[in-house]
Amino acid sequence: MSGHLKRLAAPRSWRVPAKTNKFVMKTAPGPHNAGALPVGVWLREHIGIAQNTSEVRKILHQQDVIVNGRACKNPQMGLGVFDIVSIPKIGKHYRIQLDKRGNYTAVEISAESAKTRLCRIRDKTTLSGGRVQLNLAFGANILADNTYRTTDSIVVTLGTDGEERFRIVDHFPFAEGNVAMIIGGKHSGKVGRIVEIIRTASPLPNRVVLVDDATDERFETIEDYIFMVGRSAIAPELEVVSA
Repeated sequence: MSGHLKRLAAPRSWRVPAKTNKFVMKTAPGPHNAGALPVGVWLREHIGIAQNTSEVRKILHQQDVIVNGRACKNPQMGLGVFDIVSIPKIGKHYRIQLDKRGNYTAVEISAESAKTRLCRIRDKTTLSGGRVQLNLAFGANILADNTYRTTDSIVVTLGTDGEERFRIVDHFPFAEGNVAMIIGGKHSGKVGRIVEIIRTASPLPNRVVLVDDATDERFETIEDYIFMVGRSAIAPELEVVSA
């Protein structure tokens, strides 16, 4: 199977020029969906620390790129929303986000902020002995109590500097009044306060109505596209980017 696809067919959210070359790197199967941004494309097209695929492979072989607390070796590994990427040799740390147009962008963050990651709970599994396993949207699984619900978000440590990995340090419930980012559909990248959750008595996903308190704009999406990012009493933990 080819590891490349035509640039014209690349997702718009990647923000890669369509006519500079014919092909671009394809995303390998992994924890994120097929539209995830390959690490190699991010290094070349977004932050410019590599000029070609050979340089990308050399950088990764030296374990110079840390994704969610672990060295990345595969240039086709997909980056998704709220992944944390660190490049220790240059002292840079980034959070992958969506801008207001639904495109991938990297927001530079502090070394302290890079020690934790915001995670969406995709679903839960009950294991033997009644233990509860949280299955997170970026592929990780952790054991926890039954306090947390599907579609809630949690903040976990990434195990950097010898710290415990995946210890829960904060929790943002999926509830009216709390703040969420939309990560799919026509409103992708928008952030708002949830004002109504419309439960559906069918296999169809629940619908969610949000409002942008700064502009009073109201918009509706489905529960599958909701990513909780804050509580009503505090500002969201992320920087919203407009371009």
